[in-house]
Amino acid sequence: MKTRFILIQTSHAGNVGAVARAMRTMGFDDLVLVEPRWPDVLTHQEAIDRASGATDVLSKARVVATLDEALDGVQHLCATAMVPRDFGPPTRSPRAHCEWLAQRQADSAEASDPVAATPFVMPEGVAFLFGSERFGMRNEDVYRCNVALQIPTAADFGSLNIAAAVQVIAYEWRLFLDAQSAVVRPALGAGAEAGAPASGVAAAALADAQAVAGLLEHWRQGLEAIGYLDPAAPKKLMARLQQMFNRAQLSPEEIHLLRGVAKSMLYTAAQASNLPQRD
Repeated sequence: MKTRFILIQTSHAGNVGAVARAMRTMGFDDLVLVEPRWPDVLTHQEAIDRASGATDVLSKARVVATLDEALDGVQHLCATAMVPRDFGPPTRSPRAHCEWLAQRQADSAEASDPVAATPFVMPEGVAFLFGSERFGMRNEDVYRCNVALQIPTAADFGSLNIAAAVQVIAYEWRLFLDAQSAVVRPALGAGAEAGAPASGVAAAALADAQAVAGLLEHWRQGLEAIGYLDPAAPKKLMARLQQMFNRAQLSPEEIHLLRGVAKSMLYTAAQASNLPQRD
């Protein structure tokens, strides 16, 4: 399973190096920085010093201008947010979320009629998002995620350094991945293909987060065009749609179908606007 750590608007070069070290100790090396304060942060001496030898992570890391650019190939997004958001994703501890994923997969594999009930598909790409040191994660970024991870801390002192937060989550995720490997290998019988679902159900490919974001934007345009969404007072409609799309585990084909609906909304609205007005 591809695992990516994404830092959004990171302020301190030393924290980037410390994050690289935390990732490397748990066997991860896919790091993306979104709009960091220092464009040359990956070669900054403080980052190199704090990486303590994990310079291979820094050398592979990417710097991008937008979160969308960081989400290629990622289907499951995990925000790190201490405060739950209204109409946002469910809030769980890192360990509870790992247990939830494992249970969903087990329940799907044991379903008596897995064709009638769409099976849960374990994502092939997972990303953990971390906000800036000063402000944390923005609401709009949290809304895009499938879950908000909340690390259990002391009630009167819950502030974690970003590298410490990465270390905790990377550790919990490593335990989960190792447990998954232990479950999958014995389930593979003679002639079975590695990576195939133990239930025998072919898992459909999931659309990545970039595709879901494109769908959501297309629907926003369509809903505005037909007058269902007021851009001056959108309330939480788009956040709710985002969570609905996330829960649906959409395939690329379903994304295409739903974008066809949005395209039809735009076309119908355009046609209606060209009709002669009645007195």
